[in-house]
Amino acid sequence: MKIKLRKSFICGIKGTSLSKNEIFFIKKNKPWGIILFQRNIKNISQIKRLTTSIKNIVQDSHYPILIDEEGGRVSRIKKILDNSIFSGMYFGNLYQKNPKKFNLHYKVYVDQISYVLNLIGANINTVPLLDIRRKFSSNIIGDRAFSYNKKIVDKLGEITINSFHKNCIGTVIKHIPGHGLSKTDTHLKLPILGNKLNYLEKNDFLMFKNKKSMFAMTAHIIFKAIDEKNCITHSKKGISYIRKKIGFKNLIISDDISMKALKYKFNENVIRAYDAGCNLVLHCNANMSEMNILAGIAPKVNSFIIKKTSEFYKLLS
Repeated sequence: MKIKLRKSFICGIKGTSLSKNEIFFIKKNKPWGIILFQRNIKNISQIKRLTTSIKNIVQDSHYPILIDEEGGRVSRIKKILDNSIFSGMYFGNLYQKNPKKFNLHYKVYVDQISYVLNLIGANINTVPLLDIRRKFSSNIIGDRAFSYNKKIVDKLGEITINSFHKNCIGTVIKHIPGHGLSKTDTHLKLPILGNKLNYLEKNDFLMFKNKKSMFAMTAHIIFKAIDEKNCITHSKKGISYIRKKIGFKNLIISDDISMKALKYKFNENVIRAYDAGCNLVLHCNANMSEMNILAGIAPKVNSFIIKKTSEFYKLLS
């Protein structure tokens, strides 16, 4: 399946193998990519069969298959490799105490994660999380963040991107332009932040500047300094700010479009994300009725997405 025939969305699947409905859906609707979760992974041979079957359907060995493998609480491969102690904060603390030891340990860690992802057929890891932790940060971020110290977040973010790229794994910086100031879990409620733009630009927003990741994931957060009415995922002003001021030049993916922070009906949440300027809309829960709505709305990939996808494919070669 040529890239230009695909539609600009990413979706999940229900189980450890494709159902007949899912095979039909992928053939008919041609999503740009598929995202894997713990529910999809039982063991190495099973997940290899699953990713191979997906790539065979789309006839593309480089087909984008994403996974959230942050380590710590967010680990989708724990049935294969237990990374439960290796949170972002674990590595941030190690870096602060002993940078040389950090460099040795983190290289082994990233190399091992990359080996497993390459082995199972995944080629994009949705890391690094570049949110600066605060004492009041929602626990949905918590120890997933590298540090309370913005310099450590910035440095470890760059190291993460470069390290995964060396291992032929794409990265997704998140949650652009920053989630650490939120006291609220966006899975449940929309955060509204009133911080001054000057502060944001020197702190949270700064983490996303000059990062060479091929993908970025939006924050479902209202920053009143940019747009008083719309969260970043739904904000033309917000996406324009990410492009022009933060300077992110590659593909912008919405955070999960089914999260409760988004206040409209499902179809309107999808439309607003595309209208705001998200290149790809992400849908995670594998609910087929929602996926059909999304596929019906999603435009075919445009020349920008085709160009950037081709650049990503070069990384994999």
